[in-house]
Amino acid sequence: MESNRQRKVAQIIQEDFAELFRKQSSESKQNILVSVSDVKVTPDLGIAKIYLSIFPQEFRTAVMKEIEENKAQYRNFIGQKMAKQVRIIPQLNFYLDTTLDDVERIEKELRGEGENPVL
Repeated sequence: MESNRQRKVAQIIQEDFAELFRKQSSESKQNILVSVSDVKVTPDLGIAKIYLSIFPQEFRTAVMKEIEENKAQYRNFIGQKMAKQVRIIPQLNFYLDTTLDDVERIEKELRGEGENPVL
């Protein structure tokens, strides 16, 4: 069960990264949408798992690779934002959130449009 402190830190991280990715996508020449769907923080506040939704799908691997390469800069960014609220700046782990794709795939299957058509 998450503590209030974990929820507050996760919310701060989610809001700050959502704003950062929004700015980056507006400055980019490509139309890529990166949204922060969820943030989970460990009880010791040492690790933050950040779940990202990236659209369109064909840019996912390239964007995730770029984010992984710039992980140190992102940690520095969040450290400057959270310096007054926490003692330890959490390690950042980024994950691709595919729940919307899974929902779409299941709905397709239920309509009989997928690999298992309704007989």
